[in-house]
Amino acid sequence: MKINVKVKEHNKETVYISTDFIQLQSFLKFKGISETGGQAKEFIQDGIIRVNGEVCTARGKKLRNGDVVSAFGTDYIIVNENK
Repeated sequence: MKINVKVKEHNKETVYISTDFIQLQSFLKFKGISETGGQAKEFIQDGIIRVNGEVCTARGKKLRNGDVVSAFGTDYIIVNENK
């Protein structure tokens, strides 16, 4: 038996920041992925959020230029406007 699987590509969105970094939980609120800090904490602890392809469970993870956050079918690419 042969099984064909088609993997849907994630949407990609560039997010510009004007600081050296943004914390993961703040980023989730900033982009409207979570409505509250508590909800952001749940998403992170439940392993729903990936940073650079790996599950990240650290709310305070510093996202810097070039990092990619994956959440709910979208890849968010962090770009520092000052670089």
